[in-house]
This record gives sequence, C-alpha cells and structure tokens, in this order.
Amino acid sequence: MTPTHAPDDWSHLSGLTPALATFVAHHRFEDLDAETMHLARRCVLDGLSVALAGTDQPGMAPLKAYIDTLGGAGQARMLGLAGAARMPAHLAALWAGTAGHAMDWDDTQLAEGPGRPYGLLMHPTMPPLVAALTISDLIASETGTAVDGKRFIAAFTAGFEVGCKIAEAINPNHYMRGFHTSGTIGTFAAAAAAANLLGLNEEETARALGIAASMASGIRAGFGTMTKPLHVGRAAENGVTAALLARHGLSSNHEALDGRWGYLAIAGPGGEPEMVRDRIGAPHSMLSPGVSIKPYPSGVLTHPSMDAMLFLMRETGISAQDVESVTLHAGSNVLGPIRYRIAKTELEGKFSFAFLLSAIVLAGKAGKAEFTDEFVSSAACQDMQARIETRFSPEIEAMGWDRIRSKIEVVTKDGRTFERWADENYRGSPHNPLSDEELSDKFRNCAEGLLSEPQMTKVLDLVWALDAQTDVGQIFDLLAYHPH
Repeated sequence: MTPTHAPDDWSHLSGLTPALATFVAHHRFEDLDAETMHLARRCVLDGLSVALAGTDQPGMAPLKAYIDTLGGAGQARMLGLAGAARMPAHLAALWAGTAGHAMDWDDTQLAEGPGRPYGLLMHPTMPPLVAALTISDLIASETGTAVDGKRFIAAFTAGFEVGCKIAEAINPNHYMRGFHTSGTIGTFAAAAAAANLLGLNEEETARALGIAASMASGIRAGFGTMTKPLHVGRAAENGVTAALLARHGLSSNHEALDGRWGYLAIAGPGGEPEMVRDRIGAPHSMLSPGVSIKPYPSGVLTHPSMDAMLFLMRETGISAQDVESVTLHAGSNVLGPIRYRIAKTELEGKFSFAFLLSAIVLAGKAGKAEFTDEFVSSAACQDMQARIETRFSPEIEAMGWDRIRSKIEVVTKDGRTFERWADENYRGSPHNPLSDEELSDKFRNCAEGLLSEPQMTKVLDLVWALDAQTDVGQIFDLLAYHPH
C-alpha cells in the first residue's frame, strides 16, 4: 500500500512516536544480547503458562460464546482449544489476550523514573506476546511460510520495549486516576509487535501507533471482574487491528503519543517523553530495571505480604488453628488497589488481602487450586477472612513507594504476638527472581489437568530453545487440549 503521508511529512519529526516507530521498524533478533535473549525466553514461557491456564477459567465461557457467534475469515487459531475453527486474527488475539490475564498471574514491569510507584506500571508480556503469536499464524496462513523463532522473538521484544517505555513516560496519574495501564499502554505494545512482524516501515509503524492511540482504553472499575482481563484481550486485539489497518494504508497522526492532543497529554495528563526517547532499547526495560515474574496469581503488590505470612508461619511453627487475628500494615501504594474486604469469588479474591492471606494460612500456598470460587467461598476461608484486616501505616507510607513495603502482625489464640516485615526483594522480582526451574514448575502447575506430561516437556524444550525453532506455529499445536 502507498503511505497516506509523503515521506517528507515524516522525516522532520522528532517526538516519541517517530522514535518508537524507528526502533520497531529496524529492530532485529541480532540486536539482542545474550542476557536480554534469556529474559525474553523466560517471559514467553511465563506468558504461555498463564495464558494456557487462563483458557480453562470459567469466566472465559462468555467470551468463547461471543466469538462463536461471529464467524469470519479463518486467519488464526485460538490458543489452547483443540479442534477450534480458525477465526479472524483480531478475535484470536482477543481470546488469547484475555486468557493471559484471566488469572492475574502474568508478569509486571518495574519502574525506574522518579515518582513512579515501584511495581505498578503494566503487565508487559501478554499484549505483545499474543500479537506476535497471532500475526505469526496469520502470516503462515497467508503465505504458507512459517515464522521462525528469531523473527518471533524480535517482534515480541520490540512490542515489550515499546509498552514499557510508554508506561514509564506517561504521568503516573494515568493509573492513579483509574486507567488500567495493561489495557491502555498494552495496546501500543501489541501494535508494535504486530508491526515488526508484518515488516512495516517507519512511517507505517508510526501510523499503527497513531491508530492504537485512539483505541487504547481500560478503567480500573473493572477490577474484580472478567472485564479486567478483557482489557488485556482488547489491547492485543486492538494492537493487531491497528497494525493491519496501517498495512492497508489507513491514516493517523504521526505525533499521536506526545504531540498536541496526543495520548500522553490526554490520558496522563502529561508525561515525560524526553525521559525515554533516547533510551529505547538501550537497554531494554526487560533487562533494566527488569520485570517481576509472579509466584502468585494476584497483583504483584500483594506478593511480599503473602510471602511474609508464609515465612512467618514456617518460622514460628503456628498453624491455621492457632490464628486468632492477622493485621497487615502497609502504605497506600499497597492498600490502594485492594477493593474487597471479604472476597466471595475468586476474581474478588485477587483484590482482597483477607483472602490472599487466608489462602497462605489455610493451604500454605496460593496457586491454581486455591484461586477457585469453591475455595474462596468455603466456610473455612470465609471464617479466616473475617479474622484478617489491613491497616494504613503512616510510618510505612513515609518510607516512600520505591519498594513494596508491609508488615504482618499475627495474634494467636493463646495470646502470643508475632511480627514479620515483608522482604523488599520479594520472590519473583529481578533482585530475587524465580529460577528457570521454578519457572518451568509454574508452567507445569498451569498446565496440570490440561496437557499430558509429554506435551509439557515438548513445550518447555521448545521455549528454552525458542531462537532455534523454524516454526513458532508449533506452539498452538503443543498447547492444544480438549476442554472438559
């Protein structure tokens, strides 16, 4: 397609949109160093793990029913579901993106800019991962030629980097005012990944980002419902759509990020594009400040407190039967996103410290088996939740938001009191990362009951050697299972 804008309309621009477009259009696998490449494999494995588990969540049934009513061109496959018909690429992306956030178990971008709350930017992997998977399948169906691992990784890391840099640049008020960054900024990440894989040039990529800017949405009112993961599904869907529309020649503003009435000005409001404009890919945010890969399927801000509860019980030897009350002391950065005093459902439980700590007290863990409506609504869990409260701490608030800080206080039925501070270098953070073996175990937990042991082994072998694969479409085959 002939670009709507002539090249000289493009060449004089120097804002964030053209800077990101230039990076995306020229980014290749060979640009990645060994450490970033290893981190990319880890993020891909984690993303596939939680997306697979998410496809089996009860809340996905309405989305599947909706997609089944639409029909359309058979461009791409639905992740996870064996025997499902091919569908338009944007719907395949909607499905997989929603599944990837359905359990709130996907990774979290860390912040490095001043005034950015630590651990509270976006979930960076799912939108670009789903976009890259979907466009890979589309390319294979259009051309008969498979996308190889190196090309796939280049697209994924391009989208990941674009999302992280925009999330860093935008005013933190974007999230504090109620936007859900994984849905809003995730749209740009997906568009960038799709644009790279489609081979769009700089101007076409800028148009894709400009189109994405008018699609990026998602508000935190949806937290605790399936609308929250739908935000990520829509980010993947809209990013794919934006790139495909740009390929067909649809026009957009080349300064849609930081120009007049651009996304940073409207949705922030404001931001600091100059803070990231000259650091795109230098280094990748995946490498520094890094990404947290979650041990628990809930918001990363809750994880240090959950670990503190776990370690306190181990260290003191107390059991669930000993607990009279639990008080969590924290600042507003930790307590602010928490919406439910007592959780009645699994989705509410992700935003309820009473439930999250109850799971640790009762089960000694909080994984796929505990994040169910049955566990949350059980008499034992409801009783334990009533014993747990949160309390705002001015002392902790004064320490700042550069780390996730909290303190657990447990009173036993025989009158003893125990306290434990959460470790600021919490498990899963770049400072205390899950090992590759632990990450493989997380995949097996997510795949339990869905894939056979041989399937699991093949998936792990494929991802740990992703850059050597000649056909990433194998991922769809290996993750396919027959729904219950």
